[in-house]
Amino acid sequence: MDAVERLAQLLLPKLSALSYTTVLAPAMGGLVIGQEVARQSKSRFIFAEKENNVLVMRRGFTLTPGERVLIVEDVVTRGGRVLECLEIVRKAGGTPVGVAMLVDRSAGQTRFDVPAVALLELSFPTYAADQLPPELAALPASKPGS
Repeated sequence: MDAVERLAQLLLPKLSALSYTTVLAPAMGGLVIGQEVARQSKSRFIFAEKENNVLVMRRGFTLTPGERVLIVEDVVTRGGRVLECLEIVRKAGGTPVGVAMLVDRSAGQTRFDVPAVALLELSFPTYAADQLPPELAALPASKPGS
C-alpha cells in the first residue's frame, strides 16, 4: 500500500485543474488506485463491476444529477473500460470531468472526450498472427491475463 499511496501522490498534481467530488474506478484493476486517489483527494469512492460481461454500478451506488466524477484506472490499452465508465456516469446523470490512469499503454493514442492524464505512457508493437517476427514466432503462445 505504500507504493499505491506514492503513486496517488504523483498522480494528484496532474489532476489539479479538475474539480470532482467522486472517483469511479472499474473493477478490478482500478479499485486500489481509485480508492487511494479518492482518499487523498477527500472524494467519495465508488466502482463499477462486470455483470453479464458489461460494467455496471451495483451495491447501491448512485450519482446525483451533475455530480462531478473522475474516472481512475490502473492501465489503459484501448480505453474500453474507461469508455464504459464514462457512459455509466452520463446515464446516471453525473458529469465526467476527467480520466486518470497510472499507465497509458497506447502512448497517448487513446482519446476520450474529457481530459486524460497518465503517470507513464508506453507503446508496445502488435502484430497480426501471421506476421510475427521469427524470434517471436519461435516462442510458445501464452495468455497470462489482463
